[in-house]
Amino acid sequence: MTAAHQITAGFMPLFDSAVLVAARELGFAAREGVELKLQRETSWANIRDRIAIGHFDVAHMLGPMPLACSLGLTPLASQTIVPFSLGLGGNCVTVSNAVWGGMAAHGAEPDLDPARAGAALGAFIRERAKAGRELLRFAVVHPHSGHNYELRYWLAACGIDPEREIEIVIVPPPFMADALATGRIDGYCVGEPWNSAAVAAGTGHIVTVKALLWKNSPEKVIGARKAWAEENPQALAALLRALHHSARWCQDAANRGDLASLMAEPRFLGQPSVIQMPVLTGHLHLGGGAKRTVEDFFVPFDKAANFPWKSHALWFYTQMVRWGDVAHTPENLAIARDCYRPDLYRAALKPLGVALPGANAKVEGALKAATPVGSAGASLVLGPDGFFDGQIFDPDEIDAYVASQKSGLHPA
Repeated sequence: MTAAHQITAGFMPLFDSAVLVAARELGFAAREGVELKLQRETSWANIRDRIAIGHFDVAHMLGPMPLACSLGLTPLASQTIVPFSLGLGGNCVTVSNAVWGGMAAHGAEPDLDPARAGAALGAFIRERAKAGRELLRFAVVHPHSGHNYELRYWLAACGIDPEREIEIVIVPPPFMADALATGRIDGYCVGEPWNSAAVAAGTGHIVTVKALLWKNSPEKVIGARKAWAEENPQALAALLRALHHSARWCQDAANRGDLASLMAEPRFLGQPSVIQMPVLTGHLHLGGGAKRTVEDFFVPFDKAANFPWKSHALWFYTQMVRWGDVAHTPENLAIARDCYRPDLYRAALKPLGVALPGANAKVEGALKAATPVGSAGASLVLGPDGFFDGQIFDPDEIDAYVASQKSGLHPA
């Protein structure tokens, strides 16, 4: 029997592609009449370019990347929309053992505390500068990535100027651990399993995690070519329903072993199942025998993890403005706001009677604890969503937020 819809999707070998992978491999897509063809890529630049030229209909994408495509910041600018989020959290900041030793000498503890780790890193950086040593080199996966913006946010909030006091370079996720091991970089921010891989190899130490920098914060999304989405609304809706069922399955603790085994296969991550478990359980090995359990380390379904909040898109936009990627204009703001499409998510999932938020945006950083909120359908719990430095992002007060960050360092 021929599937009603054929969809080609690109993905990167990261655990947060799991919802997309499971949708294909476990039959959720087929049950919605979708023949989902997955193509593994080696860099985010390839994902970006191949969706722009039509090789992919949709793709596993960095949260800010569709904004960059739509704002004309990419070599092949293309209108790209986000109808679905693939989960919350999942990233870490990992440093070499030598850098960790320097941080520990300045008070860092193996507890993942962002403020303590940042203060220690700042002291170590200043010690190195006084001795005339070269800048530490940190890697991120792409200029327009959550990794780049959250690394910069963390450093700046801790008094470190990411433009002048460190060097930031681009390295594809699968190469991060090897680049650290060979001394080409001193640290990196990346999704799992590439942090746990460095710890397992004995070459890296995890110093903090996205889930503590900004709790339950956005990470990867489904990016879709806007033209394709408009020409194939039924196909897109069917895919979103398949991804919804897949995400629910991925969240279920009873399925962790099966999911880890699936993602460990060479065609997906090619790393042992044991390396996949920390992202699923939040039980992290930090290095040097230290362990820490992080609540909501990676959330593939709960807490409206799949809802494409416009406030998430707009926070990414403020960071693009902050670091000089784009000018803050009414036109650019409108493009960013229109990039994430909760209307498409609602239309596809409403027939299932699932929990749908009552709003399209929310104040980010306001929820200090898990909080039931108004919703259509089933009950819905959001948060906590606090930033580690106590900042609040109100999407209705973007001008003030952007102005407070113009100095580059901590908002006023």
